[in-house]
Amino acid sequence: MMNKPDIKNLLALKRSGYGQKNIKDEIRNNLINFIQKKQSPFNTILGYEDTVIPDVERALLSRHNILFLGLRGQAKTRMAREMINLLDEWIPVVAGSEINDDPFAPISLYARKLLEELADATPVEWVHRTDRYGEKLATPDVSVADLIGDIDPIKAANMRLSFADEQALHYGIIPRSHRGIFVINELPDLQARIQVSLFNILQEGDIQIRGFKLRLPLDILFVFTANPEDYTNRGSIVTPLKDRIESQIITHYPKTVEVSRAITEQEAKILPEQLEKIEVPDMCRVLIEQIAMEARKSEFVDQKSGVSARLTISAYENLVSTAELRALRGGQKHTMVRISDFLGVVPSITGKIELVYEGEQEGPLNVAHRLLGLAIRTTFTQYFPDPQSFKKNRDSQKTKSKPSPYQPVIDWFGKGNDLVLIQEEPDAAYLAHLYKVDGLYAAVKQFYSNANEAQAGLLMEFMLHGLSEFSLISKKGVEKGGYTFGDMLGSMLNMNLGGDEEEDF
Repeated sequence: MMNKPDIKNLLALKRSGYGQKNIKDEIRNNLINFIQKKQSPFNTILGYEDTVIPDVERALLSRHNILFLGLRGQAKTRMAREMINLLDEWIPVVAGSEINDDPFAPISLYARKLLEELADATPVEWVHRTDRYGEKLATPDVSVADLIGDIDPIKAANMRLSFADEQALHYGIIPRSHRGIFVINELPDLQARIQVSLFNILQEGDIQIRGFKLRLPLDILFVFTANPEDYTNRGSIVTPLKDRIESQIITHYPKTVEVSRAITEQEAKILPEQLEKIEVPDMCRVLIEQIAMEARKSEFVDQKSGVSARLTISAYENLVSTAELRALRGGQKHTMVRISDFLGVVPSITGKIELVYEGEQEGPLNVAHRLLGLAIRTTFTQYFPDPQSFKKNRDSQKTKSKPSPYQPVIDWFGKGNDLVLIQEEPDAAYLAHLYKVDGLYAAVKQFYSNANEAQAGLLMEFMLHGLSEFSLISKKGVEKGGYTFGDMLGSMLNMNLGGDEEEDF
């Protein structure tokens, strides 16, 4: 932060050469400086570099008010907050003003009277750019008085003023954001009659309070956010108001796993002590993001509601904590995340998705496990050969059949063997169980010869989960928290006999 300017009155301000600035011109000029320096004011925004940010830059260069339209968790409010970087670090205001009066162009009665009395001796204060940002969440109980202002009877009584006196007014949050940025989140939730009160502010730049003949030419950059779902479920933006917002910018979810992963790692709140104790392999980080990708195209999830980026952030934090809890209970100083630790991610999924009717019938838990399974299936072929390719080769007469690296594993389960992996088992017991499966370690080493013991254990477990998702072996959940793997045919026979009491994921 630069030091606050040491200018105390209007005369000194005039001698300094400081000129009057409109907020939108100020933002425009600072944006131009950023662009010329090949810098971006939106430093923490990822995935919008080629889409949303250019739209925002065009709107700001055009000195437009902005409406961000997009589903939940698409960084709409974050974009607005980043605009603070485009404000001058310090601006002068008339000392004691409630609405950041410009010493060169005061608009409040208080500031105008002060300048008439003191002229160049009018005291000046300096406001930092972080104090020039106002934000209001639109809720049904928001009133015109909250936003614009109203007569304050207590103030009038204490100062012995008539209700017709402008000094009896109490300014709302919008006038107090004069010469700054003001954001209204979830605009459709604002009652229609309240939205109407914004017409004059956006078009003429002034406000109307009660019956006062009052004109305050407010200087504000307005930013609104809205969710398309709101237009049908809770409310709508009245057409004349929408018409007065010059730029409507559509936001979107991350388009690739890589971008989604970068956002998750930037936003997740992982403690240093957790980072020292818990190792999160690259595979598990990819799986976290793939869960959200699968949810955004699932037939069970309401796509109009969207799947927030907060799902992956919360899931990542829960995944680390699940492994940490296991390590604490087992007295381990260090451990690596396992696939079975994703059981701890389920609450982060069920709490972040809205289900359609079919999803409600399926049940939130089953949908969450299904999304996890789909994520494993999609990710599996990034680390191992597609099991279906070997089946195609075997069925083709023209192509010479290649031996499947998974066949020894499948055959071991086909002999009637089962494998139970409990999520909270210590690392040594966990690895010992995996090594029981004939051919499993050899199959992993065939593709990852340099993997250490812990990495090989994770890859072995991942291979089992992958084979189950391709219906080559069976997988069921167990009450203690974990999975049991077995022969696919045997599992189907047990299901037909009705003797299976375990939950099938």
